[in-house]
Amino acid sequence: MPVSETILPVLIGADMNCYTLARAFHEAYGVRSYAFGRWAMGDTMYSRLVRFTAVPDIDSADTLLRTVTDFAAAHADKTLVVMGCTDDYASLLMDVRDKLPANCIAPYITPELRDKLVSKADFYALCDKYGIPYPKTFCAEGPMDAAALSPEALGFAYPVIVKPSSSILYWKHPFDGMKKVYTAATPEEASAILAQIYGAGYPDIVILQDRIPGDDSFMHVLTAYCDKNNSVKMMCLGHVGLEEHTPKALGNHAAIITEYNEPLMTKLKAFLEDVGYTGFANFDIKYDSRDGSYRVFEINLRQGRSNYYVTGAGLNIARYVVEDRVLGSDLGPCVMNEKETFWHSVPRAVVYKYVKDPAFVEKARRLVREGRETTSFGCGYDLRWNPRRFAYYLVHMQRYFKKFKTYYK
Repeated sequence: MPVSETILPVLIGADMNCYTLARAFHEAYGVRSYAFGRWAMGDTMYSRLVRFTAVPDIDSADTLLRTVTDFAAAHADKTLVVMGCTDDYASLLMDVRDKLPANCIAPYITPELRDKLVSKADFYALCDKYGIPYPKTFCAEGPMDAAALSPEALGFAYPVIVKPSSSILYWKHPFDGMKKVYTAATPEEASAILAQIYGAGYPDIVILQDRIPGDDSFMHVLTAYCDKNNSVKMMCLGHVGLEEHTPKALGNHAAIITEYNEPLMTKLKAFLEDVGYTGFANFDIKYDSRDGSYRVFEINLRQGRSNYYVTGAGLNIARYVVEDRVLGSDLGPCVMNEKETFWHSVPRAVVYKYVKDPAFVEKARRLVREGRETTSFGCGYDLRWNPRRFAYYLVHMQRYFKKFKTYYK
């Protein structure tokens, strides 16, 4: 029986991550995915690739488990591949993975390993153990006076980066002016940011970090897949040229060119295998021109929002999960991508205008000419003879011009 008749992708989320994961499943097996989330989003609206259902309280473990269990019972003849598309949903699936029906597969680590990795403070302790460079870091456990946040107290100079150790907990305590990441120019600014975050009820550590010099084009991203036996089978490194700059999307990748860096990939491969990882891992990394190192910011315990840069490079992420977990195939030795492709989620013109690295722009233009370009939403199957989806796509792309004009500094 064809794989397309035996599997059913069930995605928890509704954003670009969800859409491109559904696209990967469709391109690999011709199947339509089913998605569940708290509310509908334009990224997955009017799509032939994914059928979305709103479940307002699916961000609770009980509701998530009940939703998937009921859906699995209604499709008892299928193997459900259940994947989360946000940190929160992926974490919930780790909590309930052992309670899912027998016809469900959720390719995730245990809650115990999650708790060691999801906290940036704990993750950096592991980085020390494995010799993985990361930015100089100071941990705040509550509001602090400016005097206690002096450069001497932190161990590094201002300006500094300020961000929550747990993004999952952070977004559950909203406040006006909330940002994904903050920059503080002085101890007084750092103290005010801490007061805002903790004043909203956030209960965990806040990280203050040395700000590594360099614009968006110093950023890198690495996606890896570890099989059910904790062996890394795929790694794809991307050189980021541009990120989004709106307050709540700050740091989301907007343009990536894949590249090869064996020493970096080998070090992170050893780390993942040694800790017993399984499923997708996504690392945010920045090149530090001061010493030539690649400093890891964090590990995301799921495929990244920009995951189509991997599929577009010829490493379809859906195939890795299905061949490993559904078909039980031997995936063979680890594939470290060496193919060069240009991925972007914003219009080309935005990339060409706002990327500050001329070499990146020149390479992107060359890859476009050579036909080695991929985009998240430019799916011909989904746009052809689908006027509502096509209209959304045009409006969505056009909005980026205003967003970058407004927020890019």
